[in-house]
Amino acid sequence: MRVGQNPAKQAHQAHAPARVTVVFVTYIPHLAGYYRESLQVFQASLTSLWESVRSNSFEVLVFDNGSEPTTRAVLQQYHLEGKIHYLMLSHANLGKTGAWNMAFLAAPGEIVAYADSDVYFRPGWLEASLRILEAFPRVGMVTARPFPNAAERWTATRAWAEREPEAETEWGRFLAWEDFRAFERSLGHPEDRIRQAYENLRLLKIRYRGVEAIAGAGHWQFVAPKAALLDVLPLPYDRPMGADVTRLDLALNEKGYLRLMTPRPYVDHMGNRLPDFLRGKGGTTTAPATRGQAGLLRRLAHLGPVRKVLLALYDRIFRLYYE
Repeated sequence: MRVGQNPAKQAHQAHAPARVTVVFVTYIPHLAGYYRESLQVFQASLTSLWESVRSNSFEVLVFDNGSEPTTRAVLQQYHLEGKIHYLMLSHANLGKTGAWNMAFLAAPGEIVAYADSDVYFRPGWLEASLRILEAFPRVGMVTARPFPNAAERWTATRAWAEREPEAETEWGRFLAWEDFRAFERSLGHPEDRIRQAYENLRLLKIRYRGVEAIAGAGHWQFVAPKAALLDVLPLPYDRPMGADVTRLDLALNEKGYLRLMTPRPYVDHMGNRLPDFLRGKGGTTTAPATRGQAGLLRRLAHLGPVRKVLLALYDRIFRLYYE
């Protein structure tokens, strides 16, 4: 039987969520090898978020996809401190699309600002993204950085721009070499491939009612109306990464939503290592002899036959433990 009355009944007002929910998906299965600095990278991402936007204009939701205990403890501490408002912990890795299906549905804001756990935010990213989202019609996704992405994923955007009388279009590079190179290097692409890609770069700039945007967007970071995401959810998923993650891009495009990018970079992709500008002056403190040995090992590891064997071995070990 019940004794007394629940004090919560006397509350006059429930918490009103912020308009924007920033959603992260984390997956750090261990703190070695590829994932050695992944927790530090996420901490840098979360810190940059709080430093780049007014604290009362957004809330943070993190979906953890089965990370190791230290990572979960750090996430729970951030939750206690109020740096993470909503924390969802999955026992197993559901893959990125599986995490999206749950996290986007749970996000309380009318606008979802998604970011992979290795995104670095710069001041103005949210304001610039919202400016485009609110100026253009039927926007499904705005990424706060221009970069080359597959044209078949934004055919609806191009079709709209070409038939809309108020839209002015122009093809060009529209991206400085330094910005292009920094992003491509964060993906691990070799220098010769980056240079060739830059020479062939053609982006579509769209000016609509005084606001400029670049056609295309990326599933690694974007701002979107929650209603647009719900329109394409749930997404099917079979694998943790790979082709599954492009299903969101394709689904929004097939539904006729615009996929756009800001004309200048406001976010950076860090990858699995902290960028140099976050390591402080002087960099690492490795002794000269150790640096020399590491350099020799690196040169040996990049020899064609050695690289092939080591990568194959790494792939088999990863599959053994994490699939």
